[in-house]
Amino acid sequence: MKRTKLLLAPLLLLALTQSWAQDKKLLTLKEAIEIALSNSEAAALAKTKVTSSQLELETIKNNQYPSLKASGQYLRLSSAHVDSNIQSNSSSGSGSNTAPLKIDQLVLGQVNATMPVFNGFKLKNSIEASRNMYEAETFSEKHSKEEIGLEVVSLFSALYKAEQLTDLIADNLKTAEQRVKDFKAMEENGLIARNDLLKAQLQQSNIQLSLDNAKKNVAVANYRLTTLLKLPETTSVEIDIEAIKKDMQNNLGTSKTGERNDLKAMELRKAAAESSIKIAKSNYYPSLSLTGGYIAFDLNNVLTVTNAMNVGVGVSYDLSNIFKNGKQVKFAESKAKETEIQMALLSDQIKEEAFLANENYSLSLKQSSVYEKAVEQAAENYRIVKDKYDNNLADTNDLLEADNQQLQAKINQALSKADIAQKYYELQFANGKLINSLNITQN
Repeated sequence: MKRTKLLLAPLLLLALTQSWAQDKKLLTLKEAIEIALSNSEAAALAKTKVTSSQLELETIKNNQYPSLKASGQYLRLSSAHVDSNIQSNSSSGSGSNTAPLKIDQLVLGQVNATMPVFNGFKLKNSIEASRNMYEAETFSEKHSKEEIGLEVVSLFSALYKAEQLTDLIADNLKTAEQRVKDFKAMEENGLIARNDLLKAQLQQSNIQLSLDNAKKNVAVANYRLTTLLKLPETTSVEIDIEAIKKDMQNNLGTSKTGERNDLKAMELRKAAAESSIKIAKSNYYPSLSLTGGYIAFDLNNVLTVTNAMNVGVGVSYDLSNIFKNGKQVKFAESKAKETEIQMALLSDQIKEEAFLANENYSLSLKQSSVYEKAVEQAAENYRIVKDKYDNNLADTNDLLEADNQQLQAKINQALSKADIAQKYYELQFANGKLINSLNITQN
């Protein structure tokens, strides 16, 4: 008795270790997408781009305000020779000789302010272009979230299909194993030929291979999903399929065609490109600014200036722009044309995606209905063939074929249910509202 307990102890320890090593986590599709949006590098990158674009806009806006510069210098002079009219006039009036002045340092301080008044509307258009790019990045971020959500949907579907396939094949393997046992007993008693037993054993081997492959697909799909969600590699994701069915049922019949965020982003980039043309054309105009400042100056033993205020108007014009700027304008117009063509291509692509997604979803519903009937037909066919086989009216090939047909029908039925959910959410993505269909709050 003690020896039996000693043998059982390591087995129990091994079982507990395996259960601890595999951390099971039940997830709904909504929860999985929320985790992916929080942990994904793609989502973080899209958010960072929005922040960078916002900071760029604020930086350009700062150019509207006056620039204020203060500077000071202290210079040590060596053997400086200075001719001063002030000194000469003073000397001639007094009629006396004066000793040479020792000039050994210079102190200079100044404050300058410049306020842009007009520069061909370059600043205004630069702000407008930057604002459009910032808004474009916000829509690009939303589209990135939609893409992440679609990736989670795809991995959820792959994992669910692999699990369903594994369960069905495992059940079929049990039937095949029992058939082999029955056939072996019948063969030993001379009721069937050895060839029939070999056929049953071959089918069992093929089913075992299919099961091993299905388990591998479960492991791969689970690993890809946990990697995307940044969960520990030992996590085993369990899909809450009932919650997914409930979410779909609540949204069916209430969906409306939305506008794709990537198309909105492209429209804003086109507007920014048009502003870039205006920015390039602004170089044809002169720049006008108001200037003002204060200067303090001290040349040792010679001259001291304080409270020297100045105000004025500054005008600048680069004459070479008359000849050079034409190329820059044409370049900006060409880039705007590129964006316009890209937007047209994207618009056509989105229409095709929406049409295809709608057709695929409709097809999945029709196929599911057909597969439901096929399961009933395959079950009835197997029952009839089994009766014939038991009465020696059908051979082993007929029985095994009917069994395979029944298994395939069940597989098709199980996979079609997953296809309906996948095609439904692909349709939501094509219409630009996958995230909204799951009531996920976007920050």
